[in-house]
Amino acid sequence: MSLRTTLNKHDIELLAPAGDWDCMRAAVANGANAIFFGVEKFNARARANNFKMDELPEIMAFLHLYGVKGFLTFNILVFEDELKDAQYLIEACIDAGVDAVIVQDLGVVKMIRELSPDFPIHGSTQMTITSPEAVEFTKPWDMERVVLGRENNLKQIKAIGDQARLPMEVFVHGALCVSYSGQCLTSEMWGGRSANRGECAQACRLPYDLMVDGVHQPMGDVTYLLSPKDLAAVSLVPELIEAGVTSFKIEGRMKTPEYVANVVSKYRKAIDLYFEGSDERPSKEDIRELQQSFSRGFTNGFLTGTNNKQLVDGTFPKSRGVFLGRVSKILNDGVVLELEAPLKRGDGIVFDAGDPTQKEEGGRVYDVRRNGVKLEEEAQDGEVELIPGRSNVNLNRVHVGDKVWKTNDPALDRRLRATFEREGPFRISPVHIKVRGKLGEPLQTWWTDIETGYTVQVDSELMLETAQKRPMNDELFTEQLGRLGGTVYELESLDAQLEGDLIVPMRELNGLRRKAVEQLEDAREVPRAYVKNTHGNEPYNVYADAAKSEQQPNLLHNRSAARLTALCRNIDQVHAALEADIDLVYADFEFIKQFPAAVEAARTAGKRIALATPRIHMPGETGYFNNILKLKPDAVLIRNTGALYYFMKYGAEHPEVQMPELIGDFSLNVANHKSAALFLQTGLSKITPSYDLNIQQMVYLLQRCETAKTEVVIHQHMPMFHTEHCVYCTFLSEGTDFTNCGRPCEEQRVSLQDRVGMSHPVRVDEGCRNTVYNAIDQSGAEFINYFMELGVSSYRVEFLEETPDKVSEVLDLYNRAIAGEITGNQVWKQLKATNQLGVTRGQLVKWGRVDSME
Repeated sequence: MSLRTTLNKHDIELLAPAGDWDCMRAAVANGANAIFFGVEKFNARARANNFKMDELPEIMAFLHLYGVKGFLTFNILVFEDELKDAQYLIEACIDAGVDAVIVQDLGVVKMIRELSPDFPIHGSTQMTITSPEAVEFTKPWDMERVVLGRENNLKQIKAIGDQARLPMEVFVHGALCVSYSGQCLTSEMWGGRSANRGECAQACRLPYDLMVDGVHQPMGDVTYLLSPKDLAAVSLVPELIEAGVTSFKIEGRMKTPEYVANVVSKYRKAIDLYFEGSDERPSKEDIRELQQSFSRGFTNGFLTGTNNKQLVDGTFPKSRGVFLGRVSKILNDGVVLELEAPLKRGDGIVFDAGDPTQKEEGGRVYDVRRNGVKLEEEAQDGEVELIPGRSNVNLNRVHVGDKVWKTNDPALDRRLRATFEREGPFRISPVHIKVRGKLGEPLQTWWTDIETGYTVQVDSELMLETAQKRPMNDELFTEQLGRLGGTVYELESLDAQLEGDLIVPMRELNGLRRKAVEQLEDAREVPRAYVKNTHGNEPYNVYADAAKSEQQPNLLHNRSAARLTALCRNIDQVHAALEADIDLVYADFEFIKQFPAAVEAARTAGKRIALATPRIHMPGETGYFNNILKLKPDAVLIRNTGALYYFMKYGAEHPEVQMPELIGDFSLNVANHKSAALFLQTGLSKITPSYDLNIQQMVYLLQRCETAKTEVVIHQHMPMFHTEHCVYCTFLSEGTDFTNCGRPCEEQRVSLQDRVGMSHPVRVDEGCRNTVYNAIDQSGAEFINYFMELGVSSYRVEFLEETPDKVSEVLDLYNRAIAGEITGNQVWKQLKATNQLGVTRGQLVKWGRVDSME
């Protein structure tokens, strides 16, 4: 049965971005039901204009006046020393009546629930929620909705909704990240600008060379191997509604107000058509207008399933606009092309010669001619002569075969700006008026705001008198009371009942109309009220639940208590690690069929072994966890909340089963003591701090959490991108996904070579997801003493492609450092001397020194 029969238009939310006031007005004016926006701190668009915290009351009053919800983006990780400021912002949101905060950090979720039991929380897409189990994990904190990963397809979305039964928000338009949100560490690794902190440097938009088994693979003009096209799901609106999506989210807090107006209006139209029973889909003109505002080429992303060939174009990384055609001839003053889209004088164009790293010719169109005759109207199709502005384009740099794109349409921009650059209300709401009156009494009116259901009563100051000539009637009341122009209301219906021929002066009607509208508007603008928890007479302290204080560090005086663990990615590394003095070996293999050999090797050596879950968990993938349990490892390395929920639930339902120890990995994004406490309380025996922390931030965290239950990764190749997009399938296969790619990943090794010549290995997992690892090892050896002083007793070394001999050598170095036989600096120098590419300190030193170890 179609959901058209069980839902109405008001059940579906169109959620628009706003980076400034013009964007907010554009969204409201064009039909958005809700707006998401950020303030100057704690949001994933640090480079956007953003609003100020003290503007929150004004923002919410404006939005609520029009019946629009306002959600604040709080979708970054929060470091320990920022928790106080985070608390102030949340309290400001509660006081201003913000409708919800969109949160990534589960520590912030914990803090919000300590501040208020009912303040709405939305789980951000940076939480990497991609399965029903991950949704179930959030339920103890009463989150209002979840924003699913952009990698979920329609079938998976429906499966999540059917099983987990929590409102789902899904991105439907805008830029796509090639990496899973919340799981990209590239900007962090290369420039200290973390994507988890709103500072993404867009490394995915850079050119890379494909290296196959160490040899450069020629790719022609395809160099942007990780730069996805833009998501445009406007044609899939009916399917998304039928899949159970309740909020349609548009990306773009750094885009223009014209973009917001354009995109919001197109999705408003598509949603309305669905509920009108129409099967009409967006027209070619609709799509062209969307492309004109911003487009790297459009794709359905993963919504209709994985198609690696369609996700990435590879020839350009930036917005192009509308494709006009290819140059077929070069004239003295212009070019000839066969038009594939409308073009007129004044439009902006660019000539694309296939290398966007070079300066490209472009500018404004001066004239459009056909057979030498200037066209006064817009040219729709056919062969035309495009004449650029005389000083705009150097035709000597334009070639036959170059693509031509329309980058700007001034007429479209003017039309879009007209929707929000105007006086008067941006949206009108219906009002019902009831009128009653008796001779000698005031005229009584009741005004009902139909959208909110709120009613106010306003009576005349003068008493009703007998009318000598023209008594008041329905027509007069409709005319006088319905004069609502310039307000957010319009008269929908009126019910007037007077006992006799009565009248009051017209100024009385005008006065009570003004009072009624003022009271109704004031009622809309009253901040939404929430319950605030109290803690006696003391204000709430975000550090109240910290396991330790800065003044009482948990010093590890006995070095013998410190232990080393090793993460291995093939069986040969496992064998080498088992011969070393380690406490635990982690097996993190590409294919689960290799796990039994690792478990058997550990059992033979009498050592403990842990098996790693994938970084991502999709609907229907719990079989992976079942297979892990069957192998009875000593521990499981938990990399996502879906896996954690599964193992905790399994243990609760099978008390007779000896469950493995559960250790949380870096991908759970623990960045403060609250998130650490949340995961430990949930059932983890150890947590691994986020890779977003530099040494100072790590110290702040360790000073306030249970370091005996913390494992620090001290050596690794940083896993930079983790993506559903398979480089192997896209560029080494004729197939489109794992069902028809021929599995080139089992025979060949791919790496991506950057602009400075570093080749970054690409590895697959059981789910055919790719991880791009940094080419150079990262070592925190120099900070071991800091960590020991703070009580950390578990140190992990992670390997990628190292030989068994190298595994033995590295583990020996770190064991000697932990034992105090050599210094961390000596480890660093030895690694730097023996590694072909050297070694880096990575993100640990991206912002300077440790200044509070006293």
